[in-house]
Amino acid sequence: MTPTPNATVVPPTQAAPGVSHGVVALALSLLLGLQPLTTDVYLPALPMLTRALGASMPAAQLTMSALILAFGVAQMFWGPVADRIGRRPVLLAGLALYALASVGCVLADSIGTLVGWRMVQGAAMSAGVVCARAIVRDLYEPLEGAQVMALALSGLGVIALAGPLTGGLAAAAWGWRGPLAVVAVAGALTLAFIAWRLPETLSHKNPRATQLRPLVRQWGQIGRHPAFVAWAALVACSYGGLFTILAGSSFIYMDVLGLSPGPYGLAMALGSLSYLVSTFLCRRWISSLGMAGAVRRGAWFTLAGGASIAALAALGVQGLWAVLLPHCLFLFGHGILQPCGQAGVVAPFPRAAGTASALAGLALAGVAFGVGRWLGVALDGSVRPLAYGVAFWAAMTCTVAWTLVQRHAR
Repeated sequence: MTPTPNATVVPPTQAAPGVSHGVVALALSLLLGLQPLTTDVYLPALPMLTRALGASMPAAQLTMSALILAFGVAQMFWGPVADRIGRRPVLLAGLALYALASVGCVLADSIGTLVGWRMVQGAAMSAGVVCARAIVRDLYEPLEGAQVMALALSGLGVIALAGPLTGGLAAAAWGWRGPLAVVAVAGALTLAFIAWRLPETLSHKNPRATQLRPLVRQWGQIGRHPAFVAWAALVACSYGGLFTILAGSSFIYMDVLGLSPGPYGLAMALGSLSYLVSTFLCRRWISSLGMAGAVRRGAWFTLAGGASIAALAALGVQGLWAVLLPHCLFLFGHGILQPCGQAGVVAPFPRAAGTASALAGLALAGVAFGVGRWLGVALDGSVRPLAYGVAFWAAMTCTVAWTLVQRHAR
């Protein structure tokens, strides 16, 4: 994959003087970690709040899918604004709104109010995620950016590892509001760190980034770029499988397999540990094989997870190991594919990284919203909907990884 002719590499010292690679990686981990923080910590509380608020299954799933839809749509606003005024103002505004919305979720007294605050929360957290991807392109060349992204996603893996455990303990101690309070505190701490340690990274602001006609033209140029299409499709399909696990796992592990919140949190943490380990392997493979080569190998783990969970469900096997082992295999593949995909979507667009990140995020959110709405009607008291959903997205991910990425993203 080669940058477009106007690609310029901005050294870290030029765009962000005095900021080490470690600080950048930690900031990226916290910003990208908002997404698993907002979903994973909350998962053990999902069946509990469904019962406490008298919500239907589709309404309960809407607390997840509406958040992700708002997350995707809001990126179309934050991305161009970040290209025009810089990353730091967008981050501070978005994180402040995120903290406020998180408090609103804790205080919600009906499922409708909770869904509303979750939508605000999703729109706010998108500022952090879209700027994180853009910061990678501000500071690094594509290959180095993928390695830094893998390091940042190792930090995200730690957050994802701790999230379900913390959420399970908080739900057991304080009920369904406990995990939401944990999210609010973590959001406030992230805001404090970014305000304290992360300076502006964008060295060349685009004053026309938010003008409608140039913006629409830029959307079209980015959306037609073969490398962008390949990487964005990979990110969206792999996240489709992950979101199937996230949105359905609490009902499967707790209601079908009979786990309490604590053991359920441990099961989800094992999946996150698998993801964390694979991000370290990803960095090695990127160095030796390049991004496309790492994706080609990593997709085999994705396929193994999807195929095994579907086969076991079709055979009527409904034990904990029959769900957890494929779950871990799928997340192992996800930890290899995502760093490459997250860096790849912005790599050709050094002057429009925020906008490119937003378009990729919109595609991802559209997939996740569809998955959430489907699960709301498909969950039937067995593992089959979850299993077949993961298998479908595993097949889609591998198709993209072995065709579009190999063809266009070198």
